[in-house]
Amino acid sequence: MKNKITQMRKAAGLTQQDLADQLHVSRQTIISLENGRYNPSILLAYRIAKLFGEYIENVFVFEDLEGEKE
Repeated sequence: MKNKITQMRKAAGLTQQDLADQLHVSRQTIISLENGRYNPSILLAYRIAKLFGEYIENVFVFEDLEGEKE
């Protein structure tokens, strides 16, 4: 699953550590999210979206098994 966390974080003037601190996760979690190596729980996805004032669908790009965006 792709996401826009890096762009949103930078636009907000936050470092990876700043974002991690605000979400109560490790900086490694933020790195893994930004690199697309980790799919967050629905709770973490909600907290990320809420922090940026966005809907989950505006932060995370969901694709079906055939690669089509939903």
